[in-house]
Amino acid sequence: MKKTALFPGTFDPITLGHSDLITRAARLFDELIVGVAASPRKGTLFSLEERVELTARALRDLPNVRVEGFASLLVQFAAEKSANIVVRGIRSVADFEYEMQMVGVNRTLNPALEVVILTPDPKYGFVSSTHVREVSLHGGDASAFVAPEVWQALLKKRA
Repeated sequence: MKKTALFPGTFDPITLGHSDLITRAARLFDELIVGVAASPRKGTLFSLEERVELTARALRDLPNVRVEGFASLLVQFAAEKSANIVVRGIRSVADFEYEMQMVGVNRTLNPALEVVILTPDPKYGFVSSTHVREVSLHGGDASAFVAPEVWQALLKKRA
């Protein structure tokens, strides 16, 4: 039986921390769908289309990973994709608390949906999309935290 998992996120933008977790998750499942959430309330720097494109380019070397945008509830997107496993990454206790709340909500909406939590490589434990955006938009060099094509996109946004 094919194991399909879903790795959802806003990816505004995708960081090397995300890529590390996705690469490791891809080894665990037959297929990994990276779901780029529309997240209209977050006021993203990049449009959904831009985030899908940047994420797909950053992950292009992973043959069993595909990237898709979605604007529905996570449980609905998982059902549409026949994925009964969600992979999430946590860096801190605050992340853990948030993820546990989301597990509770999603498990209530779909009791068959399992969640696998991965922790980042320590060198990425402090990297977040928020920090990358802030550093970049204030003229700093955040290139060490993202793939080259993502850094170029950030530079265009701040120009």
